[in-house]
Amino acid sequence: MEFIGKGILMRRRLSVFMLLSILTGCLMAQENPVQLSLINTIQLVPENQSISAIRLALYGKNTNTRYMDLGVVTQNTSGMSKGVQFSFVGIQDDFTGWQSGAILNYSNGEVKGLMTGAFNYSSHFVGVQFGLINFTDTAEGIQIGMINFIKQGGFFPVFPFFNFSLE
Repeated sequence: MEFIGKGILMRRRLSVFMLLSILTGCLMAQENPVQLSLINTIQLVPENQSISAIRLALYGKNTNTRYMDLGVVTQNTSGMSKGVQFSFVGIQDDFTGWQSGAILNYSNGEVKGLMTGAFNYSSHFVGVQFGLINFTDTAEGIQIGMINFIKQGGFFPVFPFFNFSLE
């Protein structure tokens, strides 16, 4: 019995090792796969470049990110960012995925997916905004929160608890 248990344990370790090796190879094959940032002037990758896999930041600023963006303040300045962004304050241009900011989500462009936070703002969103206060210029989706603003084309311009637009 002891021999069989060791064999299973060895296979699990080998499987984990192979999975980590494949993941590491995929990440390293991409340009700028990892960003570590204290503030935007003290970070591994300059702010005028993209991050292709994961960013961990107190205050991180790059052109865009893919896959995972974690930080206190995370800012992407141009282009489409994709994946998940978890922060206290998230600032985007265009975004596809889940943007979760404990205090603020701000998108100067289009958001496709889910925005969750105390205050959510986007120029245009497609999907769901879920927060205390939600604001968008135009929408193709639903807002759920205490106060919901859709500047053009909403069910109402301002409505409590929910608002929507199917334009």
